[in-house]
Amino acid sequence: MSADSVRIQTGDFDLSAELAQLRAANPKVGAVVSFVGTVRDLNEGASVAEMELEHYAGMTEQSIQAIIEQAKQRWPIYGALVIHRVGPLKPLDQIVLVAVTSAHRGEAFAACEYIIDYLKTEAPFWKKEQTPDGARWVDARVSDDVALKKWSTAA
Repeated sequence: MSADSVRIQTGDFDLSAELAQLRAANPKVGAVVSFVGTVRDLNEGASVAEMELEHYAGMTEQSIQAIIEQAKQRWPIYGALVIHRVGPLKPLDQIVLVAVTSAHRGEAFAACEYIIDYLKTEAPFWKKEQTPDGARWVDARVSDDVALKKWSTAA
């Protein structure tokens, strides 16, 4: 059984309901691991009043689905869910949910981390922050690239 889903949406998500639905897809699930990313009120030393996320419809979903498929080739996971919000978001708002189910926690933790690392660097999203000095586009982070490199050497 597989329960994979990729959703790009403007509205918020209910973490508890999403995890319950993902887990219910397969009675063999022994582990559910999730990551929720939120909007911070500070980035690179500047206050952030709002962050706006844009994406390339269709291409973004395909890109994320491909990342999930790569994770499934590396680990025996049952299902993966990625919800990513777009549009204007305020500090403390949820941005992204990555959740993975498997029989055991090790595979679920690894696959969840793999998916978010690749999503941060490979999925076509663009972020613009509103700061006291005006709007600015957010560049890719070196730390995200470093995180991604570990997977090219991991077994």
